Amino acid sequence: PAQLGSTLPELVAAWMVGARTAAAVLPAPGDPAGVPAVIGHLAAAAGECVLVATGNGSFAAIPTVEEFGSVYEPGHLVHWEVSSVPEWQTGLIGQVGSLADAERDLRAALTQATHALAALDVARWRPDAAEAIASLRSDGNPGWRLPRGIDGRRVRVLASAARLRAIVALATADDGGAVNLWQADQRSTALREVDRAARRAMSAATLPVPDPEAPGGSSA
Repeated sequence: PAQLGSTLPELVAAWMVGARTAAAVLPAPGDPAGVPAVIGHLAAAAGECVLVATGNGSFAAIPTVEEFGSVYEPGHLVHWEVSSVPEWQTGLIGQVGSLADAERDLRAALTQATHALAALDVARWRPDAAEAIASLRSDGNPGWRLPRGIDGRRVRVLASAARLRAIVALATADDGGAVNLWQADQRSTALREVDRAARRAMSAATLPVPDPEAPGGSSA
């Protein structure tokens, strides 16, 4: 929005004045995940967006990432398209649920992913995916750079959800051990549900709402 600034630093500076709320959302085609309908198709195509609410209104920032360079010296250029949107907090909370909901869904998704890929003998055709699935059972720090200033429970949800999404990306790279269309469809359906749970968990971990199961109901 031109009235708030013509560059990203100016826009962020304007958003930092006064009270504000922000959340990360990871929509996909057919699953808007709480994104306002007016920018739903753009956000789904990008696979991610940031929703912001301030005293000057509500906004959505959608990135477009351009890769450049070589495999030895890769680079990324990110363009952000910012649009005014209707109030989004109520709809997003209703879509992604609480942090406790996200944790339960992640546990179920991990079991679903493990069983689905084991049944299709993923260890035989994708040893890398099998090793990654095994690593999901570890609570160790994955070494990724995560936001500072949030409680450990939210960090764990973010890390677990990111691991699950990495597994889905590995396992859907090809048809692998699926010997017929039915098997391929079964695996695809199972992994879509796993990815959906992981995407919504990541959004829930960024939502600045009280966590009723945390001491004092702390928020992010």
